[in-house]
Order: sequence, then C-alpha cells, then structure tokens
Amino acid sequence: MTTYLAGDSAATPQPAGSRPAGTGTGTGAGPGTPAAPAPRASGPRDAVARPEAGAEAEERSPFATIEAAIAEIAAGRPVVVVDDEDRENEGDLIFAAEAATPELLAFMIRHTAGVVCVPLDPAEVDRLELDQMVPQNTDRMRTAFTVSVDARTGVSTGISAADRARTIRLLADPATSPGDLTRPGHIFPLRAREGGVLRRPGHTEAAVDLARLAGLRPAGTICEIVNDDGTMARLPELVVFAREHNLALISIADLITYRRRTEMQVERMAEAQIPTRYGAFRAVGYRDILDGVEHIALVLGEIGDGEDVLVRVHSECLTGDVFGSRRCDCGNQLDAALQAVAAEGRGVVLYVRGHEGRGIGLLHKLRAYQLQDAGHDTVDANLALGLPADAREYGTGAQMLLDLGVRGLRLLSNNPTKRVGLELHGLRVVELIGLPVVHTPENLRYLTTKRDRMGHDLPGLPLAVGGDEAVRPAHEAHHWSVTGSGPGVDWADRACEEAR
Repeated sequence: MTTYLAGDSAATPQPAGSRPAGTGTGTGAGPGTPAAPAPRASGPRDAVARPEAGAEAEERSPFATIEAAIAEIAAGRPVVVVDDEDRENEGDLIFAAEAATPELLAFMIRHTAGVVCVPLDPAEVDRLELDQMVPQNTDRMRTAFTVSVDARTGVSTGISAADRARTIRLLADPATSPGDLTRPGHIFPLRAREGGVLRRPGHTEAAVDLARLAGLRPAGTICEIVNDDGTMARLPELVVFAREHNLALISIADLITYRRRTEMQVERMAEAQIPTRYGAFRAVGYRDILDGVEHIALVLGEIGDGEDVLVRVHSECLTGDVFGSRRCDCGNQLDAALQAVAAEGRGVVLYVRGHEGRGIGLLHKLRAYQLQDAGHDTVDANLALGLPADAREYGTGAQMLLDLGVRGLRLLSNNPTKRVGLELHGLRVVELIGLPVVHTPENLRYLTTKRDRMGHDLPGLPLAVGGDEAVRPAHEAHHWSVTGSGPGVDWADRACEEAR
C-alpha cells in the first residue's frame, strides 16, 4: 500500500508507515526549468481527516472538504476528483502541474489509463501557441485537446516518467516560450473553459480551478483512474483507492458549490421603481459576471435586519409567465408570490433567468413538450433529450439575496430542493410556505409528476392521473407550511380565484 505523507516535498509515494525517503528531481536543465518544490518538514499528515475503522467509518462520508483538497494541491500532493454519474462517471488523479516529479508521474501512470493530460488556462494555451488538435471537435464531452508536446531539451524519448514530469513543469512555467516545446509529443495539453467548473463541470476545469485556488499557476495534471483489469474505476472503487493511498477524494459538484459560495458571481447594475398591479416595487437589476445573463429582484418595503423576509425565487418561464401557458403552473405561482409579498408589505421576488424548462433552455423545453405529447412525462422527456431532469442551480439567487441584505427568509415554494439549494449558499430558510396549487386538465400530469418523481409538495392532487380519488378544489388546499398548519390568507384565495 502507498501513502502520501505530509513530509514529502512533492508527494513522493512511500510504503505505508514509512518516513519520506527523499525528493525526486527532474532530468536535465534547459529553458523554463521550474524550481523544485521547497522541502517540507516531516510529520503526521493532517490535511485530510481519514475515516476510522469500524461502524463509525461506514457512517462517515468518503468525501473530503474542498478546503482540504485545496490544501493538498498547495502542498504538491494529488487528489482524486469524481464527476457526476450522468456525465463521464469517472475519477481522475489530479495534482498541480508545477508540482510534477518523476515519482508522482510514476504513481499516476501505474494507477491510471496512462494518457496524461495538462489542463491549462486559455490564456496560457494561446501564449504557448498550442493549436487545437482537430479543427472540429466531435468528442462527446468536447474535451479541448491541443496538439501534444514534449520538452525540447532535458528529455530522452519523452515517454518516461522523468521526461513527462519535465514537460509538465515546462507547461506550468511562465518563463516557457513556444519554442521550448516540440510538437507532437507525449503530453496532452487541454484548453480549460473560462469560468472553470462554473461553465463546464469537467475534470479539465476542476484541475485548473484547484491549482488557482491553491495559489499556484493555473495548470494541472490529470489522468483517469482504472482498475487492475483495465476497466474504469467508479465511485465504490475510487473510495477504496483514495483510502488505500491516503488521498483526498472530492466531487466536481462540491467544487462548484464551493466556488458559488465563496466567489461573487453577480453584480448589481441598476435600480428603478416599477408600479405593478400589486403595488410599487423597487426593481434591482443584476448581471452574471461569467455569462452575462441578466436577472431582476423585485423588492417591497425595507429589508431591515434581513431576518424573516418573505421571498420567492422564481425560475424564468416564458411560456407560462408571459403567454399564460396552461401546460405548467409557473405564471400562477409568480402572480401568487407577488400578491403574497404585497399583502406582507415586505419581501423579495427574484426572477432568475436561465432557468427556462428547469434549466434546459427554451428550445429544448419545446422539444420536451413534443415528447410529452407523445407520452413521456416531464422528467423522462428531458432525459430522452440527453438532458438532466432539473439543471437549475440556486447560487445566483442566493448571492442576489445576500447582496440585498437578506439573511433569514420564509421561502414561497413547493419545491424542497430549492430550500436546500439556498441553504447551501449561506442563507437560513426558517419556513417553507407553499404556493396555491392550481391544477387544470392540461397541467395535471405535469404536476403529479413533479410530486411523485421530483419530491414537490403539492397538496390537493389525485394519487395518479386518471385515478378515482376525489380531487379537492385548489382553493381548499392552497396554503401550507412545513413548520405547521395555519389559516389561509387572502392573497392565496385571490390567486386561486384569478386562475379559475
């Protein structure tokens, strides 16, 4: 068994229980040769807490925190990063490119598929004049391979662990020029997307993000971990691998959440008063820093201390909100939320764009409608298009609320996932208040699918479409709360009356 000890100057593999035996060095000297990582004092490794044996270990999550993984990367050690099971469903061994040593490369080659790649910031790819490998990328994941490279000096054939380590360090060195690399070679640079995992949830972007968060050059080293029989290692095998080699295991999903929680992704751009049929709201406009999408917050009254604020985070729905489509209940929910805030005299309604069709976009939503007309439900229609059932994230909305001064809120929603999404980004949801459930012949199947397959709390619906159970009128089951029952309120009655 191999473990990585805190005393290793560059994450040199050591037999379990041993002390570091020394630090490997690169081969040769030449243009752009990076300095070796500075030695670190030996000592017990404490950057990542490891599960203990016994029943307690079974209950403990196998995943390390993102902060722990960043510390590992900063110390020159590798981590294991897994993506979503609906994507590649694989785990990559990842470390900072500037920390590459022959020992690290030997360990990587021994336990992976062997095609070692170096994700780079787009600016570095351009600076090094690394052209794309092919003019038209037809890879399923659009992995942006550039032409392969070797170091021009200080290597032999380019394939050994020492040769590859030198090439990788050159790619991470700001002093390296295009002429210091030969093409083709044995290392495969990858062009990461601007915005990192927030724009593309891939290992390429995760490697660059981790290096940058660790205060290092935006360049990583990655390769897919495989089992002894050559098959791809999936999560159960990756958990065992990480524990056997004392490596931090993280997910790209957690890295995305971490970045959304710790980095400001929206900026306030404009404010104006908007008179509506529910009263005069203060409209605050925001723009997403990464993709330029514009969002709006309708604010009524004074936020004050930011506690106990009535809030609706509404996902954009052009067909329901603007055209009054009866295939969904989105327009009714928006109206009910505005009425609720008006009745309260204080609150916020966020209109989050980019959430059309639960995040799949308008055109994909229309294609999903076609599949629903052919017999699919709303979940299966998305999946049949190769899209997630729900692609929404709530970090943008959470940051808008925090910017407005909201800290604790009563959330107007029938979707418990929305509550979780906001709480992950630092908000406290003290109450979940259901909106009126207005069902029609056109949206009944849609609503029951959301209830039965997506966990939405929608009272007053039949057990199944076409079932014999009597359906209570919507106005008899319009208001509920996960924290307890209470009397109905006028705004809900009005919303149901207007919807009928």
